Amino acid sequence: MKNIVAVILASAAVFFMLTCNTFDSAPKFPNMVADVDPFSVGTIEAVFDRVFSANLNKLPVEVIFHPRHNTVSLEFRYELMNYRQYWDALGRQQFASALNMYKKDYADRNLGTKYRKTRAVYGKVNGRVEWETFKFSKTRIAYPVIDLGYRFKRETPFFATNMRSAKEENSVKDGSDASESLQITMYFTRAQADDLVALFDQSYLMGLLDTKEIPEPEEIPVETDFYKEWD
Repeated sequence: MKNIVAVILASAAVFFMLTCNTFDSAPKFPNMVADVDPFSVGTIEAVFDRVFSANLNKLPVEVIFHPRHNTVSLEFRYELMNYRQYWDALGRQQFASALNMYKKDYADRNLGTKYRKTRAVYGKVNGRVEWETFKFSKTRIAYPVIDLGYRFKRETPFFATNMRSAKEENSVKDGSDASESLQITMYFTRAQADDLVALFDQSYLMGLLDTKEIPEPEEIPVETDFYKEWD
């Protein structure tokens, strides 16, 4: 009799654990599209400012899909820091719409040169950024606004996202010494922005989940002087 009771209790415990695991994922990941670990969907190129120089650097940006959150992170190393800039589904749609508006203005020769007016001419999105100096150092988190617009650099127009600086989340919560994320502008040629839109596309991302065809990231040089290609 004792053995039967023990078996029943053990079975009930296992059932309870399985049931909890099944239902816990819903509130924890309300935007989940698949219970799958993050994976790389490709690598694109973007152009960044170079500190203390008028030149620009073309750097690789790895694109990572996070199915449990339905977000895409852009991961890159800039000024000796590792960054992960997150885009939710709405932000990715806004990026694509902004690029279409930029292309129309470009084709119509309707681009202004005053950056204060063009920086967020196509809208703004709410972002999230994580950064650290190296892999095992403290990860800092902030929620900056990201402007969608364009900018001329050396008389060359670029579609641009401007991630504003924002206070670190921990300092906001506990009142500790304030640390801020760096303001970072990413510049894109139309072709580079098209590459990112293709990887941002929700149907493309879901297709990767359905077929399990996860591409390997492209090999791109770590850093190049963008303007040398225009000389």
